Amino acid sequence: MKINILVVGRHEEILQTVLRLINKNDDWNAEGCLHDEEAVKLFNERNFDLVLLSGGIDEVCEENLRNCFMKKNPAIKIIQHYGGGSGLLSGEIYEALSETGLR
Repeated sequence: MKINILVVGRHEEILQTVLRLINKNDDWNAEGCLHDEEAVKLFNERNFDLVLLSGGIDEVCEENLRNCFMKKNPAIKIIQHYGGGSGLLSGEIYEALSETGLR
C-alpha cells in the first residue's frame, strides 16, 4: 500500500523538486498544489496519509490549511519542510509516518 502525501508549496520549481524526490520512493505517492483552494479541494477528494507544507506559506494560510485538513481528518499528520535536501526530506517523512504508525 502506497503512502499518499499532499504537498503544498508556493514556488513551482521547489514544489516540483519536492514531488520528484518523494515519488522516487516506491512506497510513496505525492501530489502537489501551489494554491490553498486547490489543496483543500484535493484533500477533500482523496485520502492522504500525510500533508507536507513547504516554505513560503504565511502563518494565516498555514493555520487555515491546518484547520481545513484537521476538520476532515483530525488524525492527519501535518509537517513543515523548509528545505535542506533529499535526506532531510525523507527523514522528516519517515519520522512523521512512524508517529502515525504508518511506517
